[in-house]
Amino acid sequence: MQEKRTELVEVSEGQVTAILDKGASFEGQLSFEGTVRIGGKFKGEIFTKDTLIISEEAEVEAQIEADTVILSGFVKGNIFARRKVIMYPPATFKGTVTTPSLKIDEGVLFEGASYMPKN
Repeated sequence: MQEKRTELVEVSEGQVTAILDKGASFEGQLSFEGTVRIGGKFKGEIFTKDTLIISEEAEVEAQIEADTVILSGFVKGNIFARRKVIMYPPATFKGTVTTPSLKIDEGVLFEGASYMPKN
């Protein structure tokens, strides 16, 4: 349960503006402002200057460009985050992460590569 408390702290920085929850499925391009939480299935591209939260139940196959990504679910694709990426168990990530700050907690399955450019 530790990861959920930390996730809530991160979310309090900005208000959640949209939720694609468990049972929902979406394919296409998603652009948004504010904080969005995905708990369902998503396939496509995600663009934001803000925060993306991928919950435990989520299954995401996407190219992601965001300021901050908080991941607890399944993601296959590439993440480019301008500020940071945080991965909490039981997250599974398959792809490439490019970000100046990367935190992967014990118990996360990470298959791929990470690049950490200087700010």
